[in-house]
Amino acid sequence: MGLEEVRVRPVPPALLESVIGPERTERFEVTADAMRTLLSGRMVLNVNSTANGGGVAELLQTLLANVCGLGIDARWVVIDGDPAFFAITKRIHNHLYGTAGDGGPLGPSEHQRYEATLAPSASELIDLVRPGDVVLLHDPQTAGLAPPLLEAGIAVVWRCHVGLDAQNDHSEVAWDFLRRYIEGVPAFVFSCPQFAPPWMPRDRLYVIPPSIDPFSAKNVSLSGPEVRHSLQHVGLLGGGAGEPPASFPRRDGAVGRISRPVDLVGTGPPPPPDVPLVVQASRWDALKDMPGVMAGFADRLTDMGSAHLVLAGPSVDGVADDPEAAAVLDGCLTAWRALPDAVRRRVHLACVSMIDGDEAAAVVNALQRHAAVVVQKSLAEGFGLTVVEAMWKARPVIGSAVGGIVDQIIPGETGHLLADPNDRATFAARLAELLADPAEADRMGSNGRQHALEHFLGDRHLEQWAQVLTELH
Repeated sequence: MGLEEVRVRPVPPALLESVIGPERTERFEVTADAMRTLLSGRMVLNVNSTANGGGVAELLQTLLANVCGLGIDARWVVIDGDPAFFAITKRIHNHLYGTAGDGGPLGPSEHQRYEATLAPSASELIDLVRPGDVVLLHDPQTAGLAPPLLEAGIAVVWRCHVGLDAQNDHSEVAWDFLRRYIEGVPAFVFSCPQFAPPWMPRDRLYVIPPSIDPFSAKNVSLSGPEVRHSLQHVGLLGGGAGEPPASFPRRDGAVGRISRPVDLVGTGPPPPPDVPLVVQASRWDALKDMPGVMAGFADRLTDMGSAHLVLAGPSVDGVADDPEAAAVLDGCLTAWRALPDAVRRRVHLACVSMIDGDEAAAVVNALQRHAAVVVQKSLAEGFGLTVVEAMWKARPVIGSAVGGIVDQIIPGETGHLLADPNDRATFAARLAELLADPAEADRMGSNGRQHALEHFLGDRHLEQWAQVLTELH
């Protein structure tokens, strides 16, 4: 199929000014002017492995919308790959998170398959770019494109969104696999400094946390009735009498309306509309620990009041670069079936259709806004955009003290951090406390909204990228 270009509609800078105010806007305009001069006549091309599903695709939507709004030629293409290629890259992904994954090898035959799969994309890229252009390669799936691009005289930045707080034997295997492809790259960008391997030169290392787009389908403001009607319409809440669901902004500037039902995969009926919801929305990935969230909630069910738990992820056939999603969902269903009947009635697994990525984002937006508490109990995490998304919606968050989650949650102020992601007792206790004290939950949510505003919007993100590109040239 070759490279697929993803079109991104520019976001005018004036729109962001309505959120960040004139002082931040003035500082941002200085950076924007410098970048327009630096990149005049040049293209910045982002390359990754999927246009929908997961944090990287969402990050690119946000970043490119803001960059293009400044009048800079920024584009995004997605590489092609077969199941064998994505099995190898998922294995690398899991190793970078410190786990064995499927236990398969990363040896000479895997190198050969990996390089052969990327060769056509490399040829297309070399035909697409010119000397002076910049190519930003995202994550292990694209690392093998770096050598031919560098050989063609193209400036390359490798952006890694995954990693481990302390390297181990598994991560070293992954870095051994990747090193031959990326060690000549002039700049590396990580979400957290500890993710970089020891051999990577620190003078070429940059740390840039992601940001959110407050005007996207995932984060745009919704009224209480819009939230409730939307969730009832798709089957995530019970009740409803045919009221229209919310509309949402599409990436191309059109307006959509939520219509596709969510699949509760046999764990319905949906929760009543008037009970508190505990929500974790993430990929069906073993490292997101959906079964652990379920077990922690079940352990202290009598302390959870009338709350229900919703574990939501993308439809397993909707994310091309994640071959393990179906198996993880099956494992969650097995764990759900093993729960006592009284618990099963209050725990729901939801698969959100990915046919329309904007609509899927709008459903998650409504779900996060309806939540009493948002959870991200990952065993390992690159950044965890769902945390700042929830804070933007003034929701308190309980997250594991791993990866970029540590840089988002202020303990006791915007939510709670779990020192040990496997500590179900502490997780359940913190959750029960927030459900029992709505005033405290509201305080944390309000603090979280302000924290997201100050630290995780596009002006900060682009200013940090401006530094990378300036030093690269």
